[in-house]
Amino acid sequence: MPVFGPAEIGALAHLYRAEIYRGTVWRTRLDTTTNWSVGTLGVALSITYSDPQASPLPLFLVGILILVFLWIEARRYRYFNVWRERSRLIETRFLVSMLDGRHTEPAWRDALASEYRRPRYPVSMLTAIARRVRSNYIWILLVQMLAYLGKLLVHPTPAPSAAAVLERAAIGPLPGWFVLGAGGVYVAAWVGLALWAFAGGAGPDSDDDKPEG
Repeated sequence: MPVFGPAEIGALAHLYRAEIYRGTVWRTRLDTTTNWSVGTLGVALSITYSDPQASPLPLFLVGILILVFLWIEARRYRYFNVWRERSRLIETRFLVSMLDGRHTEPAWRDALASEYRRPRYPVSMLTAIARRVRSNYIWILLVQMLAYLGKLLVHPTPAPSAAAVLERAAIGPLPGWFVLGAGGVYVAAWVGLALWAFAGGAGPDSDDDKPEG
């Protein structure tokens, strides 16, 4: 079994630092897209609740923008996991063995070499979306849903009946029951993804199983 000399260990140390740096950069980009979603929802809330006569439509349409931001964030999360998996491989299979005074096994070198020879995404797009919904977007969705329903119930005056709520929910030629039904499917889809992720179907999130710093 070949043993790393000072030159090889130095090169591996620089490689580890590079992977940590790239992972940190992509982790920061995840925060950026989440901030976009929060900011966009805040603008929609301001417009909708600025006047009792204001339409609740912005709160409905903002869901489309949030979906776009979630898709972008999930793509960034997949990139983040590429660098994270490589750095974790070096940490757990080389550095830990060295700190424990044990010989490193050759299998980890083969695995790391394979990652560079044929790069791959450690997680699927669906898993990435589910993890981001579980971590952040389920709360954004909750605020959006409650704000939309609250607008229908209280503005311009408290709704006297369910029929009044359906009437206020109508958008142009689309009846209220259709709009609320579409919103229900939208909410159920993301709640279902979050429950799947909470149940372990998407695996542990990197934010949950690895402390920062």
